[in-house]
Amino acid sequence: MTPPRRGPCLCKRFLPGFALAASLIAGEFHWDLPRGFPRPFVPPDNPMSVAKVELGRYLFYDQRMSVNGTKSCGSCHRQELAFTDGRAHAEGATGQLHPRSSMSLVNVAYVPLLTWANPALTSLEQQMLTPMLGEHPVELGLKSHEPQFLAMLHTDPVYSRLFPQAFTGQRDPYILDNVTKAIAAFERTIISMRSPYDRYRWGGDSSAISDSAKRGEIIFSSSERGGCFQCHGGWNFSGAIRCEGAESPPGKFAAFFNTGVTTYVAPNRGLYEYTHQPGDIGKFRVPSLRNIAVTAPYMHDGSLPTLEAVVHHYAVGGTMADPDKSDILRRIHLTPDDQRDLIEFLKSLTDEEMLRDPRWSNPWMAHANP
Repeated sequence: MTPPRRGPCLCKRFLPGFALAASLIAGEFHWDLPRGFPRPFVPPDNPMSVAKVELGRYLFYDQRMSVNGTKSCGSCHRQELAFTDGRAHAEGATGQLHPRSSMSLVNVAYVPLLTWANPALTSLEQQMLTPMLGEHPVELGLKSHEPQFLAMLHTDPVYSRLFPQAFTGQRDPYILDNVTKAIAAFERTIISMRSPYDRYRWGGDSSAISDSAKRGEIIFSSSERGGCFQCHGGWNFSGAIRCEGAESPPGKFAAFFNTGVTTYVAPNRGLYEYTHQPGDIGKFRVPSLRNIAVTAPYMHDGSLPTLEAVVHHYAVGGTMADPDKSDILRRIHLTPDDQRDLIEFLKSLTDEEMLRDPRWSNPWMAHANP
């Protein structure tokens, strides 16, 4: 596995909560990354700042962002579940179900292509408009309700402080473009690099993971035995990454695979929904395996309930005999012990600190939740 790029460790943190000191809010943002890991790519028109990240955190958890005050971004992206929701199909504010499950937002700053299947969405700022304004399906349902939402931001005492601090010098910072920029800035800070496996592989702590997990890593990384690394490669276990100094996304469709997990019917046909090329039916983006043990159910449609089911699915080369199934998939022989070892390795990728880190918690808990 390719080790992370060496570089300086910048470990200054910002404090969570409403009572952030004004001097800190106005200060420069510093990435809190373990030594050797690259900084995420940040678009030039949305530079990071402590104030903007804190504003984005409040917006991320604000249920008033939904048409009926019942949902926020945090409803479908729960911190204790590695910013997923534990559902096979995400549920919007009006009760409408999404055809796919909520993807984890952990390390999303490094993801070059966003969402399960849309190759056009490469920017967190752009992607944020989909849950806010999308109608097929309705998620937050703000379409046609933007004026009321922005008026609320202008009068709320929390936002009347945070918006001017985050977007200094603007006559009217309470605009939708700034909302998406702030949420995107917050999402870029949700970084997971403190798992037992990280301590073992990059930190030199040989006792950080079990012998079973070590054997599982060998299976994972072996072309002859598991071959999992072919799709879930690199330190993020997701294939290609986008970081500072490597800003360009990978080949347009390089990250999408048909893994033969189900029968692909509209509106859940993967990449085909955007390209209309028959060979793209069933192709979905490869997600990161970091924190995979807490993000069940699995696959784009939540059809596999456990890690055991996932390992079995790949061991048989994909359970569906789809003609467009990826050539990478093949039947492999894994004994019951092999499968247990592989699962132990996957469990070692869980970053327990990230699941409860106060930097990414709901700041409204200190107030009467709006």
